Amino acid sequence: MANLKPAVSRLNYQTADFYSQLDKALSWESIANPEVEQIVQQIIQDVRANGDKAVLEYTNRFDRRDLKFSADFKIGADQLAAAASRIDPAQLNALKQAAKRIADFHQHQMQESWSFTDAGGSRLGQLIRPLNRVAVYVPGGKAAYPSTVLMNIIPAKVAGVPEIVMLSPSPDGELNDVVMAAAHIAGVDQIYSIGGAQAVAAAAYGTETIPAVDKLVGPGNIYVAAAKRIVFGRIGIDMIAGPSEILVICDGKTDPDWIAMDLFSQAEHDENAQSILMTPDADFIEQVQQSIERLLPTMQRKEVIAESLERRGIFIEVPDMETAIEVTNHIAPEHLELSVEDPQPMVDQINNAGAIFCGRYTSEALGDYCAGPNHVLPTSGTARFSSPLGVYDFQKRSSLIECSQESAAELGEIASLLARAEGLEGHARSAEMRVEAHKANKTATHKKG
Repeated sequence: MANLKPAVSRLNYQTADFYSQLDKALSWESIANPEVEQIVQQIIQDVRANGDKAVLEYTNRFDRRDLKFSADFKIGADQLAAAASRIDPAQLNALKQAAKRIADFHQHQMQESWSFTDAGGSRLGQLIRPLNRVAVYVPGGKAAYPSTVLMNIIPAKVAGVPEIVMLSPSPDGELNDVVMAAAHIAGVDQIYSIGGAQAVAAAAYGTETIPAVDKLVGPGNIYVAAAKRIVFGRIGIDMIAGPSEILVICDGKTDPDWIAMDLFSQAEHDENAQSILMTPDADFIEQVQQSIERLLPTMQRKEVIAESLERRGIFIEVPDMETAIEVTNHIAPEHLELSVEDPQPMVDQINNAGAIFCGRYTSEALGDYCAGPNHVLPTSGTARFSSPLGVYDFQKRSSLIECSQESAAELGEIASLLARAEGLEGHARSAEMRVEAHKANKTATHKKG
């Protein structure tokens, strides 16, 4: 049994080797695992070679099913509607409200095609087009993540993707009604009750039943993550996500019970999740520790939370809020709560964070379900260079270039010089032919005149 009085690691910024200690506490081994990679490679090769037959075999083996035909993978629209009718009406209404808020937010991310004509007469621009077909992976079985369904499907819908496929395993043939209802509300086009590396392979290469897609998004276990890494390049992926994480910055004036529960909200995901509190108030750290010990026994997932806090939880004492900002930008957290009276001055200085929750009343949990912004966020410090999932992940951009005879001649002379500097004669002569044609036309016109 886990210790329900977890010893959360404590760091002090004033320590000489603070950042060395912090980096060690933050470090997370990636999902790269030679044994897992080998198994996944074999599954992918098998699915690529044998299609539905391989998917059927792995699905029956790993999900304890007894499917006879590949057509049995598919879940019909009538099943989704029936699931929506079976769930609690309050839950159904909550899903609908969340879906509307998510859609409304993502509408603001829409990008449009644009072009302009430069001084030389060339038309230049960018065409924005949706991807043709995407797949959304949603964990199945005992896990029920309707929020994952909404957060992954709705941005694709807003982007205008014409075909959205959902892949979700159903161990022992069990389908979660709330998840299916969420898929119904989000407007998924097709659902297949398959999961694991075999589902990723099917999405990447296609089978007789399951269409190949342009991009795969959504969370999964270590085998799904390894498979996504392997097929990347054949198709696009959203990210290889690490464990969930939260950093709470508090001035010591928020109810410590609230902060303890905010830390629990990430720790309950799994034993590798990371919950961090940073504050200039050493006494407040003690208050939060007391809240943890008092509230933890009341939690349904107390064992997981305790293990997570013991293994990866951190209390950080800093001298002031300016230092807290410095440390935050170093950590680049997935979720950042600014539990202070006036968060905006701090927001203006935060460069690296997946999502920022401003003020004492804005819990991270709101962002997970219904605030509107996407909850698919960069983890493990990758907020330094990547962003939350959004409409832009389901759009592609094409450059547009159109030259008149005159602008082709002007640009051709520049291109010729640069191409010959690179030793690429074909490039140079291709441009030069247009230059020469323009000169010949000008000469002919002059003679006529």
